[in-house]
Amino acid sequence: MRIPPDVSEWLNLLARWFHVFAGILWVGSTYYFTWLDGRFNEAERAAAQGDAEVWMVHSGGFYVVNKKKTPGARELHWFRWEAALTWLSGAVLLVLLYYMGGGMVDVDVRDISVRTAVLFGVGLIIGGGFVYDLLVQSPLGRNEKAFAAVAYALVVGAAYLATHVLSGRAAFLHVGAMFGTIMVANVWMHILPAQRRMIAAAREGRAPDARDAARAKLRSKHNTFMAVPVVFTMISNHYPVSTYGHRYNWLILSALVLAGWVAAKIIRRA
Repeated sequence: MRIPPDVSEWLNLLARWFHVFAGILWVGSTYYFTWLDGRFNEAERAAAQGDAEVWMVHSGGFYVVNKKKTPGARELHWFRWEAALTWLSGAVLLVLLYYMGGGMVDVDVRDISVRTAVLFGVGLIIGGGFVYDLLVQSPLGRNEKAFAAVAYALVVGAAYLATHVLSGRAAFLHVGAMFGTIMVANVWMHILPAQRRMIAAAREGRAPDARDAARAKLRSKHNTFMAVPVVFTMISNHYPVSTYGHRYNWLILSALVLAGWVAAKIIRRA
């Protein structure tokens, strides 16, 4: 189906605007709570007794936050729709610009049909999420360094494969879409269900399962590491010479993913 150019441009503009704003909300809340957890860890080590507190100043007020192991009777504020809306708007853009916009195939890379390229792209996104989930649930998931090493090797393989099948621009975006899909699946399929089970247990007078808290925290931690490479791939299409258009684009993508992980580690400790 061919969309009139003016309609396509408006859809692109509105979807991109929405996607960027939703992404700001999602990444912002992710890193805010990551920072908050870090400050609580410091406060808990320093506190001789009682609950640790974190004091903050913003705009015209001062804010104090306590961390609790169980939910109270007051209303709980959830942070979930930012992830879903970011992913949905990103999926709309992927369909408009690539699956329907003709940006999937570069005959100088591989002479394939658009249909084949789309199937490959979707397979990369879904397959990447499936492999990630298997890794997290395997013994490697309990060893941070081993998990990171194996995960990075797989990312390099995905970057190489994508850039040798799809156009460079589409390859970069699909690696980013793979990360983004893993992130939203972490939120909706693992973090939120774990939180709901913990809340249900507390309201029934049972102690929440500590394993649920640990699993949710691990997936959330992984999301903070994937967020920086996702943001890079979102803006990579503006730099064709030094990124996706380069002869060694797969190495550049791999290196910048690693740089994003290092940056995330620094931010987590800041």
